[in-house]
Amino acid sequence: MIASLDSRTAPFKRIGSHYVRFIEDLRARGFEGEIAPDYANRTVLATDNSIYQRLPQAAVFPKHAEDLERLAKLAAELPHRDIVLTPRGGGTGTNGQSLTDGIVVDVSRHMNQIIEIDVEARRVRVQAGVVKDQLNAALKPHGLFFAPELSTSNRATIGGMISTDASGQGSCQYGKTRHHVLELDTVLLGGQHLHSRPLSAEEEQQALAQEGVLGKVHRTAATIIDQQRELIEAKFPPLNRCLTGYDLAHLREEGQLNLNSLLCGSEGSLGFLSEAVLNVLPIPKHSTLVNVRYPSFMAALRDAKALMTTSASPTSIETIDDTVLQLAMEDFVWDSVAEFFPAGSTPIQGINLIEFNDDDPEQLAARVTAFTQHLSQDATVERLGYTLAEGRSQIQKVYAMRKRSVGLLGNVQGEKRPLPFVEDTAVPPEHLADFITEFRAALDARKLSYGMFGHVDAGVLHVRPALDMKDPAQEALIREISDEVAALTQKYGGLLWGEHGKGVRSEYGPKFFGELYPCLQQVKAAFDPHNQLNPGKIASPSESTTLIAKESDPELLTVDGVPMRGQLDRTIDERAWQAYDAAVYCNGNGACYNYDVDDPMCPSWKAIRDRRHSPKGRASLIREWLRLQSQAGIDVVEESRKKKAERTWGFIKSFPKRVMNTVSRQQHHDYSHEVYDAMAGCLACKSCAGQCPIKVNVPQFRSQFLEVYHGRYLRPLRDYVIGGTEFMLPALTKMAPLYNAALGQRWVEQLMQKGLGISDSPALSRASVKKQLRAWGIAEATPTSLALLTEQQRANSVVIVQDAFTTHFEAKLVMDVVELLSRLNLRVFVMPFSANGKPLHVQGFLGAFERTAEKQAKRLRALSEFEVPMVGIDPAMTLTYRQEYVKALGGDKVPNVLMLQEWLATRVNTLAPGQLTLKDPGFKLLSHCTEKTNAPGSPKAWQQVFAAFGLELELMATGCCGMSGTYGHETRNVATSKTIYAQSWQPQVEAEENSGKLLATGYSCRSQVKRYSAQTLPHPLQALLTSIKQASR
Repeated sequence: MIASLDSRTAPFKRIGSHYVRFIEDLRARGFEGEIAPDYANRTVLATDNSIYQRLPQAAVFPKHAEDLERLAKLAAELPHRDIVLTPRGGGTGTNGQSLTDGIVVDVSRHMNQIIEIDVEARRVRVQAGVVKDQLNAALKPHGLFFAPELSTSNRATIGGMISTDASGQGSCQYGKTRHHVLELDTVLLGGQHLHSRPLSAEEEQQALAQEGVLGKVHRTAATIIDQQRELIEAKFPPLNRCLTGYDLAHLREEGQLNLNSLLCGSEGSLGFLSEAVLNVLPIPKHSTLVNVRYPSFMAALRDAKALMTTSASPTSIETIDDTVLQLAMEDFVWDSVAEFFPAGSTPIQGINLIEFNDDDPEQLAARVTAFTQHLSQDATVERLGYTLAEGRSQIQKVYAMRKRSVGLLGNVQGEKRPLPFVEDTAVPPEHLADFITEFRAALDARKLSYGMFGHVDAGVLHVRPALDMKDPAQEALIREISDEVAALTQKYGGLLWGEHGKGVRSEYGPKFFGELYPCLQQVKAAFDPHNQLNPGKIASPSESTTLIAKESDPELLTVDGVPMRGQLDRTIDERAWQAYDAAVYCNGNGACYNYDVDDPMCPSWKAIRDRRHSPKGRASLIREWLRLQSQAGIDVVEESRKKKAERTWGFIKSFPKRVMNTVSRQQHHDYSHEVYDAMAGCLACKSCAGQCPIKVNVPQFRSQFLEVYHGRYLRPLRDYVIGGTEFMLPALTKMAPLYNAALGQRWVEQLMQKGLGISDSPALSRASVKKQLRAWGIAEATPTSLALLTEQQRANSVVIVQDAFTTHFEAKLVMDVVELLSRLNLRVFVMPFSANGKPLHVQGFLGAFERTAEKQAKRLRALSEFEVPMVGIDPAMTLTYRQEYVKALGGDKVPNVLMLQEWLATRVNTLAPGQLTLKDPGFKLLSHCTEKTNAPGSPKAWQQVFAAFGLELELMATGCCGMSGTYGHETRNVATSKTIYAQSWQPQVEAEENSGKLLATGYSCRSQVKRYSAQTLPHPLQALLTSIKQASR
């Protein structure tokens, strides 16, 4: 039995008493956002995309600027000057910028509104929690965009971008974030607002004359730039990336004092960013991307240097090495870009992506032609060829691959994983090739593997050495490599932190800034005299005006002085680590925080904006739970084995103990309950398993956790009803009229909601599939019936593998599929219904699932010997055979069961009946989220099938429908399910222009549409059948 982990006692880190008082006072001051001192929230916010882990005292989620004022005012009061506050946005930092042992101030949950878009002036005003891609989606209809490009653009917040002065691809043309910041509204300690922008001479005098902190910060900044201008110009390298955090070099531009240069790149160490006014640009009207292939990475790198100087003047040049490229080739993203990187006899070891933009299509074509002629004529570099991606949609596919490949680096096999700790070095572009040669030599000397990609036009190359941080010897390399790379960047006149912020690498600040470092300390002292805002980053406060170079500052964090994830991970039992591999390798890249409601990734996160209810959050909670169980001496793998082997007597024997544990007040503080709450919110849609670059699979480890959790605590009756659904349905179907009539009774509905926790249970089909098939003369698929077929008959036959939901709730669909396939001159066999086991797996009945899977796999193997294709109708149930079955039984024991469209797509040349012309209504497909994320080619397969009949099929961009099997029927989930449906599916289902055109592949999706929009969406094959029938009249 797993241990009870009382979060009030050791080994849990309790909240400091002074923080408890601060939180109580904050509530008393009327703070309207959430205050979260619970261990689950603290655990989730203890990590970002870096190698570090710092447990905060609590997290607060301000609702508006007034909450920020309350927070800042209270913290500045004398009794609370030992309180530490750290702002946080998307949590995508690679250097621990937003990690703290104080209080996390997360503005992303509520302060995420686009306040104003001024198209004429090309300005926008946004709150700090707005996501970059969210802003660009709102700007796109106006032909505008916010320029700085990031690989994390679908979850990085504007506040986070400003705090790190972020930039990426295209920065040589578009600059960094600071180049597009016009005004900032920052709440300073004490609660006052600093409205920063370029000041006229008169405005500057007024600002300097102000009393209190507002006057002090302006006077400090003006004094530094006016007195140390020459030293600043000599010290700051002339780089596109500039010496950010704090950027003294741009305090005055065109004579105007502008504190934005300090705030951009300040990493939350000077104040709380509330709002920003930004400059936005016209979207280039015409674009082309030239994709050049090379036999070696260094050839690509050195060529990039030459290509930058060509007369064609490219907008940007991105380079990717073979390690990153190979990972992309093994991922679903490659399907969308393979045409741009054709394989040849020589392996591709590097690529350059060269972008050209122009408002004049003829001028663009001339520039691209001149450039490609240069590629053809220049023999100084060996190239393998090039392709063109023309137009923004094609280019976005290539850049999506490049963005995704960054995350894929974390998914290499084995314990050594590429890590971001020296990955954003910047040197003058003309020195980049030589710098990288030495950089690689340093890593090669230590026999380390690594991946490389980056913005060579700006002299930035991201290098991620692969280390196993659970190994103390490899952990020690963090210091060794960081010191060597820091010295190397200085040697070449560059920076250690080119675009991802300093964070815990701030210890190198004094070396890079030299005698200017005291100026940074003066800035910090003016804004934050008691070092309360994200302390240990960038600079410590000091009012000393003596400019003396320092080698180090003991008040700054150090790269090996902050707790690392690996230090905690190595305390997890190795067997548990391997058993929960679906969770423990999460590196915090945050791809699951994708803001886009029309993307299927993690619908629970999108619905409630609580990071505990995201794949990263759930993986973090499980890792900590595994650590604490290991620390308590519990072998969770053995507990799982015992639970799987438990039968009826074992269940009865342990029942009294589980009752006692469940009702015990003392155990209400078990951390396992906090983990359970997060797991309960998961829809088990498996979008994370398909889309996460690390392949974090929440449904997998959720089931593992539920299995052992309910070895200690009672299950709700609901779990048994849902888990046993497949076994009960055949009996219930025999009395379908009675069952359906009972469902219509209000008292039955109330009993199911309050007694069972199940809402809106669907009605059973009145028709019996078994009887109808018999009436039609459709044979059952048995070894005997298949053995009678000739080889030619087998080639023209198919076996339909029934699933519980379509057979018992949508019998007409099963019959329509049989009818359509028969009309296509295919001989249809239907496998007798037997349980698939997926509901058991979802609810964590893993022992029962494995026994069910063994029986079903045995039946499938018996049929597979005859080599007749086996297909399933419902995508989620069908995919269980190639995922959960393979995990439980091994791939060799599970025959291939295809989804309908996968099989039909192999027969497109023989599908369409001759002499029939079908009317094309312009169908639109709403794919099941499990289907399109775990079998990404399957929606296109539907297009191929429809094309074979001369019909168009548009693939609609949708998120999750919110039903996901039985999730939406669980009373506890109804509100969230409805929210998810309203975010993406409902607007498309109820749009007038889509009336009569929408098709849905998933049973749960069709059920949800019927429930909330009172519409019946046909399955794609039902639409085809109707079209064929109409054409046959």
